Formats: sequence, C-alpha cells, structure tokens
Amino acid sequence: MSLTEDRPSQTAPAFVDVGQGGVPLVHRLTTRIVSGPEWDRTIADFDEVCQEQLYAFAVTRWPSVQHEPMLFLLDSEVVGGSLMMVQPLPLRLGKIAVSKWGPMRKDISRPDAGAIYTGMVEALMADYADARGQMISVLPAASITSVNDAWVVLDQHGFKPGSQLLFPSRYIVNLRLDDAAQRKSLHQKWRYHLNKSEKAGLSFEHAGPERLAEFQTLYTAMTDRKQFSDHSAYDTVDALMALDDPLRPELFFVRHAGELVAGALIFKAGDRAVYLYGATNDQALPLRAGYFMHWHIIRWLRDNTRATWYDLGGTDGFQGLHQFKKGMVGDAGVIQPVPPVANYASRPLAYALGAGAFAARDAMHHLRRQFDGWRNPKSRPTQVRGGSDQVAE
Repeated sequence: MSLTEDRPSQTAPAFVDVGQGGVPLVHRLTTRIVSGPEWDRTIADFDEVCQEQLYAFAVTRWPSVQHEPMLFLLDSEVVGGSLMMVQPLPLRLGKIAVSKWGPMRKDISRPDAGAIYTGMVEALMADYADARGQMISVLPAASITSVNDAWVVLDQHGFKPGSQLLFPSRYIVNLRLDDAAQRKSLHQKWRYHLNKSEKAGLSFEHAGPERLAEFQTLYTAMTDRKQFSDHSAYDTVDALMALDDPLRPELFFVRHAGELVAGALIFKAGDRAVYLYGATNDQALPLRAGYFMHWHIIRWLRDNTRATWYDLGGTDGFQGLHQFKKGMVGDAGVIQPVPPVANYASRPLAYALGAGAFAARDAMHHLRRQFDGWRNPKSRPTQVRGGSDQVAE
C-alpha cells in the first residue's frame, strides 16, 4: 500500500450528519497512512494534538516499534488521526497495535465530533483487529467532564479494561479566566504562597529554543541532587525542540538575583497545553518559585495560545505535589482520572497473548518501582491510592 493511499475502512463505519435543510447525510470515513514528517505537519492544528501522538516524539521514545501514522478523512477532509504503534510480541506470537491518547479529532467543536470519534474507533477495529488479527490497545486521555466519552465509546464497542495507572488523576487548569478571576479561583493556601513569591524579587522569562542548554543544566543538577531514577521521556526533548511552531514546546525560566532558579517546558499546541518537564535548584523552594512560575505560565498561555486548558499531569504518588497541583487547579479547573487502557481483539488468542504481554510488563514495572524505593526511600509514594487520591488532604 502506498503511504498516501486513501482507502475505506474495512467495516465502512457510517454515521449521520445533518446537512443543509436538516437532511441527514451518511458519510464514510477513509484512512490514509502517511510519512512521519507529513503526519506531524498535518496534526499541528488538531484540537486534540499531544506530544505522545507526534511522530518525532514516538520514534525517539519507542524506536523499536513500527509507527503507522493514520489519518481519517471525511469527504476528502482530514477530521482526525491516530499514530498507531505496532509492537511485535516475543517469539513472534502476534502483535499489539497501540494508540496512546488517540485517536485524535481535529475539531472537537464540530456537531458530529462524537460520531467521528466512534467512526475512527470502528475503523481501527476493522483494520488492526479484524483484518490483521492484532489486539488493539487504546489509552484515552483524561476527560474535562465527569463522564469520559472516549471510554464510553470504547466500552460500548467491546474494549476491556487493562492496565491502570497507580495514581491516575490529572490536574487541569482553566486558562480562560482574567487575572482577577484566575487568582480568585486558586485555593487560599496556594494564593498565599503566590503572594509571598511576588515579594521575593523573582522575575519571569519566556525563552527561545536556543536557550535549551540552560534548562538542561538545571534539570541535570536537580535529578543528580534528588537521586531519583528518571523513567520519563526526557530523552525526547531535543527532538521536540527541533520541531517548528506550534509543535515545539515553549521554554520558561524564573530568575532570582541574576541566577536561574526554576524552569519549565510546556507543550502548547491544540486545545490542551501540557506541562512536560520542570527543573529547580535549592533556592526555588524557600523562594516559592514554582508558584510564581506557574502563575505566569498560565497567564502567558491564556494570552498567547488558543488552549482552553493547562494539563499539569499527575503526581507520581507524592502528596506534596498533589497539594500543589490541586491548589493551582482551584475552583475553576478539574481533576479527572486517566481511564484504564482499553484492549480489544476479534480473536480470543490475540487477546490472550496481548493481555499476557501487558501483565508481564506491568509486573516488571512493579519490580522496578520496588527497587527504586529500596535504593532511595524518598522516591516512595506518599499519597493514598484509590478513588480518593485526588482529594486526599
């Protein structure tokens, strides 16, 4: 198949859209697998674009898998996409097709946005599960609403819950408030620390990509000081910073008495900006530099991007981080969990093999966490697990 070949999905998923005069029109999605560079250019203006769905990120983070950037078209118009990562199982017993935070929609405000998502899920099922005999593994993003519509669609289509993050809550700030409303929305203690930081002689800087080395120096010193094992995707930063705007992350610094004390990298394309990485030195905590930095990042994102939300990520099980992020989310933001991984296969053997592979991976990750906690007790989670992890005090 050509990399730019349009093709109808195997089940020809159909949905109803209201056309002119209220006449129902039935559309059929087609799919197109494209090259990595074309994929990144095409999804740059998607509302649901995220770093995990970028080819430049994925090919660096997971170099051993097969990357298939699949666009979805409706009447020749690109309406969505999913970067599928096809992972062979040991002994070549099968393959798993993974979509992390996908499939994505280009325009979430369309009246038929929900139907488009359903059509994309059905197309993936038809191609990877029915035609290729693979297990599909989809990790939906945390929802802004109390009901995760993506998970509902997957559940209705026979996907079964798989791996679950230990601390799944995601802390998401509302960016569309003026300064007064934003400050009022902050929890009282967070606002108190922000007020203190504003009297500490700090300054905020938005920096260009040419200053990445300064952030890397700060980040390396922090990880060396804390002696935490870094299992993040930090090794993808160079690839991300080489991208063109708007996909290239933004770099911010806080300075005190001429010295950089804190920095952050923020992914700001799409409707949801995301906090990627932060770094601080020993002075940052007593100066409350984190409060100062995030307050100004929120204001910058509001004034310079189209993002509606600022996703602060999770806590990795640290109660102090939970308190910090919860206070910043305040009354106007949301705290919602990332759903479990959703797995589907048309053939029982494919599902059994895929689920077994994930169980083995989860067991390995558990052992790694145990070892990290033994090696450095400070890396052990301090937050209570379970449904109350987002509200524990």
